[in-house]
Amino acid sequence: MTGAQTSAGPVTTGRAPLLESRGLHVEFASRGRRARAVDGVDLAIGQGEIVALVGESGCGKTTLARTLLGLERPTSGSVVYGGTPLSHRPRALKAYRRQVQLVLQDPMGSLNPRQTVYEAVAEGPRIHGLAGEREIVASALARAGLRPPETFFRRYPHELSGGQRQRVVIAGALALDPKVLVADEPVASLDASVRGEILALLLKLRDELGLSALVVTHDLGLAWNIADRLAVMYLGRIVESGPVEQVLTAPRHPYTQALLSVLPESPERVVLAGEPPDPTRIPAGCRFHPRCQVLASGRAAEAGVDGRCRSEPPAVLPARPGPQAACHYAAEARDAQITRDPG
Repeated sequence: MTGAQTSAGPVTTGRAPLLESRGLHVEFASRGRRARAVDGVDLAIGQGEIVALVGESGCGKTTLARTLLGLERPTSGSVVYGGTPLSHRPRALKAYRRQVQLVLQDPMGSLNPRQTVYEAVAEGPRIHGLAGEREIVASALARAGLRPPETFFRRYPHELSGGQRQRVVIAGALALDPKVLVADEPVASLDASVRGEILALLLKLRDELGLSALVVTHDLGLAWNIADRLAVMYLGRIVESGPVEQVLTAPRHPYTQALLSVLPESPERVVLAGEPPDPTRIPAGCRFHPRCQVLASGRAAEAGVDGRCRSEPPAVLPARPGPQAACHYAAEARDAQITRDPG
């Protein structure tokens, strides 16, 4: 995979794209330099599709999610919803946030301990001036699996279990009847016994309401169980994407292979050298090359791509549903396979 660091633009088939990032860059000032938190991302979420965004802490996942929610302004590029670029004018953002809602990982942190469940779920409908508040709250709680909903109206967060609190957070999002949920580590703070229940709820909401979702996580097992498609992020950029089963059973990018190697069933553990680089000093060439096990082992040199790994940045991956990897070695291996087996 070669070429300059320019985006080919979103190209999707199958499900129509509902929420997209196009050539997205987000930078922050850091110690007199610019940190490239999101550094050229094309990503599309189709109608009724769940996309998992995975990667190490600090890779830019949360910044990308916040930008898709309109909470951060892109330095360049755009967020597109329903074919229309997102405007950051207050009135436009308010209307947009009825359609795209956030579900946070820590329900105790996102719920006001002094508010009842009713007040927490009613907050969004009140901000947006929706009529029939009581019916909206009851319906949202019921859809989130808290039944009968009226029995939860007067309860406070500390009176609920962790799973029930997360359902209240989800109900607060559902009260606005959104089309997309952005869930940031939605089960990370929950006991293993209730994680499956929340994941099953998200799948049920997708099936019954046609909701789309972006699930931000470092947990590949969660991605396997919930996502239709997977995007792997490293140092501000998507380095591999595709249908979740294809990416997790036949990963092409060395970084994805390293992430998968920590799973118990993995035959071989890959230990990456060092920490992720400083986003104010992204390496030349492939941004993963200083830690790449394929380059370090000499396999990239054997394939004749080691020089390109160190000097030539792979192109930005377009937002298309098929499997793809931003890796010179993977591209060379793919081309060699096609040459051997052209049929």
